[in-house]
Formats: sequence, structure tokens, C-alpha cells
Amino acid sequence: MSPLDVAPLFFCNFKDWLELMPGKYFTKPEPEQGDRVPPGQYLAKGFPVLSYGETPQVSTDEWLLKVWGLVSEQRFAWSDFMALPQQDFTADFHCVTRWSKLDVKWTGVKVTDFLAAIDVDSQATHILQHCYGDYTTNLSLEDFARPENFFAHTLDGLPLAADHGGPMRLVVPHLYAWKSGKWIKGIEFLNHDEPGFWERNGYHNRGEPWAEERYGGR
Repeated sequence: MSPLDVAPLFFCNFKDWLELMPGKYFTKPEPEQGDRVPPGQYLAKGFPVLSYGETPQVSTDEWLLKVWGLVSEQRFAWSDFMALPQQDFTADFHCVTRWSKLDVKWTGVKVTDFLAAIDVDSQATHILQHCYGDYTTNLSLEDFARPENFFAHTLDGLPLAADHGGPMRLVVPHLYAWKSGKWIKGIEFLNHDEPGFWERNGYHNRGEPWAEERYGGR
């Protein structure tokens, strides 16, 4: 079975499960939360873990982030990344499979601070995130460079677990969570859009929750 077969099947089954399990794991948002919870979403009581394939196990000693393409090529070891300005973040998190979690607390590095540490070519318009496990996902440079985006290495005061994308992941709060690449290991800067893993397999190219951009063409 291909990812193209799995994606809608998994999506539909998870939606059915949400509707069968109200109150225990998920709740419907209150009317006053309508400005924070996108249409079609339920609120998760925990933090569900959804991944395709095996979970990469990468230590901070092994971890390396590379930037290449329309940028001066550079590599960041863990110590290099920890030397960048560190901040705490509180952000809402929306999964394409119809659950949301509000006020998630992270620690990490703002994307804008990361961009200030590298030399991006003015011709770059998009990025492709490369992750351990060979997962990829795309973003326009405009979406990537928003000030609320960050690289996260800590969740709720604890080192980010592998199940949640540790040791390092990107967090892009204004888009569905598959755009927040887990196990990040590389950023490729491009002068064109290049769809990633799920985008090639039926998911929407951008993934804006308020427009319910879940699948391509919808």
C-alpha cells in the first residue's frame, strides 16, 4: 500500500475515531474558542503522535543541520544551534487529522534568528525541509520566515522526544502540523516550489487550517 492509499484511509479512520471517542481523548471546542480552533477540529486532551514509517532515533551528538541550495552552504552541530538565541514559545498546534492542541509550550530558536545566521541568496523563494527518515515537506520562503515560527528542541520543559520530532523539529503554527518537519536535518533553499513527501501523495501544497487545505485541490 502506497502513501497515497494510506493518507485518506488514515485520515478518515482517525476522523471516525474522534467522533466515536468524545470526552475521553478529545473535546469539541467551546464557542468562545472559535477564533483559535479552525473549522473541523477537535481539541486533544493529550498530545497525539502520528507518523508514517519508523521513528528515527537521533542523539544530539549525532544531530547535524545542513543548509544548501540558494544559500551559503553551512552546517550546524548541536552546540552551534544551542549557541543561537534561545526563547520560550507558546503556540497552538493543528493537525490535518482534525485535532488541535492549544497553548503548547516549547523552547528553541526563532526562524528569523536562524535566518540572520546564514546568507540566503535573494533569488530564493521556497525551501524544502529534509528530515531524518527521508521525510520532506515544502514551504514558501514567506511562510518559513514568519516571526512566529521556530525550531524546537524542548517541549513542556523536557527534551523533545523522538515521537514528537526530537531532537529538533520545525514548528510552523499557522499551517497544519505536517508542515512542521519532525527530525529536521536540512533546509534546501530553492527558486521554485518543490512538493515534499505528503504533498506528492495527495496532501494540499500549503495546508492552511482556517481554509481547511487538507488535500490537494481542496
